[in-house]
Amino acid sequence: MFNGSTILVTGGTGSWGHELVTQLLTCDPKEVIVFSRNESTQVAMKRAFEDDRLKFCIGDIRDREAVTAACKGVDYVFHLAALKHVPVCEDQPYEALKTNVHGTQHIIEAAIENKVKKVINISTDKAANPSNFYGMTKAIGEKLIIHANLLDSGTKFVCVRGGNVLGTNGSVIHLFKKQIRERGTIGLTHRDMTRFFLTQQEAISLLLKATVEGRGGEIFVMKMPTCKIIDLAQVLAEQMGTPSLNIRELGIRPGEKIHEILYSEYEAQSTVLYDEDYLVILPTLPIPGLNEAYTNCPKVEVSEYSSAYSLMSNEEIREMLDKGGFLS
Repeated sequence: MFNGSTILVTGGTGSWGHELVTQLLTCDPKEVIVFSRNESTQVAMKRAFEDDRLKFCIGDIRDREAVTAACKGVDYVFHLAALKHVPVCEDQPYEALKTNVHGTQHIIEAAIENKVKKVINISTDKAANPSNFYGMTKAIGEKLIIHANLLDSGTKFVCVRGGNVLGTNGSVIHLFKKQIRERGTIGLTHRDMTRFFLTQQEAISLLLKATVEGRGGEIFVMKMPTCKIIDLAQVLAEQMGTPSLNIRELGIRPGEKIHEILYSEYEAQSTVLYDEDYLVILPTLPIPGLNEAYTNCPKVEVSEYSSAYSLMSNEEIREMLDKGGFLS
């Protein structure tokens, strides 16, 4: 699919971007363009990869002209750029709106104008029945991406929704390891808190799979294991030689949930089991031929896909962390 293609990755200097670019370069593309606004991270990434097929473009997705220019000659767009931290988006909602909503609108318009073949929008579990401003902006972004399939263009638009990816920028893994190493105490908002987790390598592999198989208009939902955050911290502490970990409860932050969901009760009505890796949420908008393509996929039986259920054991958490390279 990507052989000889030109691919644009917005927000490509982040952790997701690094792993995505790594895997994309193995697919023999003509060129991979990283579009982001941070000069220093682009220079560091260029030095780390040293690959002539990797190009860099300074720009901000808030700037429609810059996005349109970056999309010229592009075959595929992976839209990763976003303001992602819940407290930041709660404190500065106007900024989150500009990046996560207006920025997504610019991607859609630029892709259509430049006749891009397919746009893949990276979303989050926080877009399902959102309780914070970050989740709300990503939910609107999903709606815009799905609706873009009705704009009478040749571009296909697909969403991929997942939970937490281990080791990404601002990840709780790095924070916990630092707190354990320096103080032997971690700050935890709530002892019962659970989250979905996946390694970067697994998340990007699933992302590429959805890119290949997505028809346009659906939301691919990654099936992800879940765990209690306190169990994750305990496993890290034991591996770091601090078995008697002290926990300091901080209280739930504004907009934060104890449990996340990957699809809501409302979305369950149009969600199907795609395969062992994915669920697919079909739109309520009438996108020609889309629902018919999934007629052989059974509907989900569970009304809500919550991180509160099917929790990993400590041994399973340890295996996941080891696979992600966080115990070495």
